[in-house]
Amino acid sequence: MEGTDDEARLPRLFTAVWPPREAVEHLAGVLDEVRLERIGSQLRGFRLMPTRQWHLTLCFHGPADPADSAARLDRQVPAAGAAPRLRLAGAGMFRGVLWAGVEFAAEPDGRTLRALVRAAGGDADGFRAHLTLARWNAGGLDRRTLPRQLHGYAGPWWNATEVALVRSDQEPAGPVYRTVHSVAVPRRAAGDQGVLGSP
Repeated sequence: MEGTDDEARLPRLFTAVWPPREAVEHLAGVLDEVRLERIGSQLRGFRLMPTRQWHLTLCFHGPADPADSAARLDRQVPAAGAAPRLRLAGAGMFRGVLWAGVEFAAEPDGRTLRALVRAAGGDADGFRAHLTLARWNAGGLDRRTLPRQLHGYAGPWWNATEVALVRSDQEPAGPVYRTVHSVAVPRRAAGDQGVLGSP
């Protein structure tokens, strides 16, 4: 029981990549255009995730010591490779979750992101990069209901230059995410823009 008490006092943590403002604003503009909230009104408990919470989860730690998790990131992230170039693209669903997908400029970018998952302590083999857009409590949403703009969505390219250790606090209005530690991902070589023709 002592271990359980100690665990209850620890903050709930996850490691993530925050997309840049340009990527968030681009996707948020598309969601406004397609009136996604109206589409989800048929689902019990449907709620859009606030844009300030949009992130790519690399590893969910649960109750954990921030110092231990931060130290691991400090050791492991610099060796993962150069900042991967990616963009938010497409959309899909898990049960009760609508998400935006992630596209890599080139295969090495995908390998680097998976290396960052391992650096955070996550399962790189089972990793599927995505950004949660909405959640609901029960019922289904036919994939064909998604607007064509989301199926074919492709946002601007960006480099994931930082990995964040994030604390999740449950408050009356819902979860609040706070970055408690961050580690820079090594920069790409000058002039390296990923695949030929990528912006």
